[in-house]
Amino acid sequence: MIFPITAIYASILALIGLVLMFQVVLMRGKTGISILHGDNMLLAQAMRRHGNFIEHVPLVLILMGIVEANGGNPTLLHVLGTVLVVARIAQPLGLHHDRMIHPLRAVGTVGTVLPTVVLIGVALWQVVGS
Repeated sequence: MIFPITAIYASILALIGLVLMFQVVLMRGKTGISILHGDNMLLAQAMRRHGNFIEHVPLVLILMGIVEANGGNPTLLHVLGTVLVVARIAQPLGLHHDRMIHPLRAVGTVGTVLPTVVLIGVALWQVVGS
């Protein structure tokens, strides 16, 4: 079975994930810290930006693939995928070690939670409600 819509967003998000990973790698090279963050807050920030991405994106992509496999609405999948991409670009830009509140962090959080919740609901509806 082919999942063309999920493949589009998985590919775009994988590129974002690589950028976040390379930021950690470059920071590790710059600081000489190979394990944890050594109390370097910029390294800790880069690690959390990447970690936050890894903690959330795979679940959403799995749900997207399930919904697509079960005949989910392509327009809805594209809207949710686009929201997730925008959110995952905004989230690291708003995640700073020296300030808790930032508008882009809120955009990233809401834009990640919303597709997750909608996809959970649609996936359950496809199986239980139909």
